Amino acid sequence: MAHHKHHEKLAKLEEAIKNHPQLSEEEKSNALAHIKEWYFEDQADRVVPELIKEKLLEISSKFEPILAELGFL
Repeated sequence: MAHHKHHEKLAKLEEAIKNHPQLSEEEKSNALAHIKEWYFEDQADRVVPELIKEKLLEISSKFEPILAELGFL
């Protein structure tokens, strides 16, 4: 659910930027490109560690103490 709210806020921000009369097309384009980049980086920061953790635990339960020590569990 949090992801959905985050996505809705992003969509509202994108629409506000696109429709803002005082921004040039270049400013709008640059802003939207940065927002999308930050959004995907944020998603990767949340998803990638979780996937890595899952894959390591699939390989061996011996990774569990290492992951716990590093704060992944």
